[in-house]
Amino acid sequence: MTEKEKEATLPAKKDFSEWYNELLQVAEIMDVRYPVKGLYVWYPFGFTIRKNVYNIIRELLDRDHMETMFPLLIPEHEFMKEAEHIKGFEDEVYWVTHGGTSPLDVKLALRPTSETAIYPMYKLWVRSHADLPLKLYQVVNTFRYETKHTRPLIRLREITSFKEAHTVHATWEEAAEQVDEAIRIYTEFYKRLAVPVLASKRPDWDKFPGADYTIAVDALMPDGKTLQVGTAHHLGDNFARTFDIKYENPAGEQVYVHQTCYGVSERSIAALISIHGDDKGLVLPPEVAPIQVVIIPIVFKDSSDVIHACEKVQQLLQDAGIRVKIDLSDDRPGAKYYRWEMKGVPLRLEIGPRDLKNGVAVLVRRDTGEKRQAPLENISHETQETLEVIQSALFEKAVADVQARIFTCSSLEDVKEKLPEGIALLPWCGDKACGLQIEEKIGAGILGIPTGQEEGHKGQCPVCGKDASVKVYVARKY
Repeated sequence: MTEKEKEATLPAKKDFSEWYNELLQVAEIMDVRYPVKGLYVWYPFGFTIRKNVYNIIRELLDRDHMETMFPLLIPEHEFMKEAEHIKGFEDEVYWVTHGGTSPLDVKLALRPTSETAIYPMYKLWVRSHADLPLKLYQVVNTFRYETKHTRPLIRLREITSFKEAHTVHATWEEAAEQVDEAIRIYTEFYKRLAVPVLASKRPDWDKFPGADYTIAVDALMPDGKTLQVGTAHHLGDNFARTFDIKYENPAGEQVYVHQTCYGVSERSIAALISIHGDDKGLVLPPEVAPIQVVIIPIVFKDSSDVIHACEKVQQLLQDAGIRVKIDLSDDRPGAKYYRWEMKGVPLRLEIGPRDLKNGVAVLVRRDTGEKRQAPLENISHETQETLEVIQSALFEKAVADVQARIFTCSSLEDVKEKLPEGIALLPWCGDKACGLQIEEKIGAGILGIPTGQEEGHKGQCPVCGKDASVKVYVARKY
């Protein structure tokens, strides 16, 4: 191992925080050295992962949404209209007060989220029931003056990749159906990242400011904490009344619309790299890996035949739509293996003189380290099939890990014992006072009521002793 490689060696993943911060740098995801706290720079390799991830969410949304772009700056008088909403963000807003050296007549907020930028325009765009439903989304940066401990991709002052959708509907029930659809989309999105998520309805004290209710999806991280990786909010007609968004129904009446909004951010990438990565570095699902296959020529004195064979394989794989690279550097094979394992390339192909003589390549999986030979004459099919197996295996492994770390508990003592390992399922009567006491006594949060849970006797509330009709996820949260 070279001195440079020694410097890039990761801490063990069991030291998750140190491992995570080091991985972002050595695997070239983000550079944390930008001279403003809470702002980070994407390396090109990390940005390619981001591009592949966001191509998936665009593909899913473009089926029945349209992409758009709204301004970054929001006038103070629009921003301050919705009192409950603003109260939830007032301590996080960056304000622009000058243009050059001249004070502005109206202060401008850098969007912490875009409801107050978008809804004045929806008032102009929505006129009749024929305009509904309206489903738009954008992928933008947002700014929040985060005072807690900042962490790249997880807790930022500039969220560089905020996908937010904003929909408008004729009725409350249609908006509720859209919230459910948003959660279905997010579940499909994360499955394609091989990341299992848990959906739950947030308690009222943890819902989005100004919403009727919030449903969120959470990922379970290696250190036992949960990361909120997507939210969907039923806004009712609250913002419609504030911004006077009405439509004319078939009876000719002016009626307030009902709205939803839902978003994911680069936290999706934090979950992706954290859940799959190991002591060697990244482990990337083939669907989002910038390089899906790396070809390593095993060369000696006369390498022309091996190089030619590698180039031929590269062309075959490229023709099959596979993202592939040959490592023709002068480094020894071990150094090349180390480099591409760190980068999380899903599959390595090794071709040497003996392999060439036998008409095979050696396939090495990044996720399991398993090696096998595959005939060169059928290499495209063998490679594509192996990539599909890797994609499925990563998701199955992650699902099994999450299921093994969800614990059914009946008392707060049980919860305290299990929280360092994962998530507790705990009976709750539904009373806010009991919920807040649960959070205070265990030093963790109620995530919410799992979606799809049927109501019925679930035990006794551990605080008041009353019958509980639901169980809630309880976890330590980022």
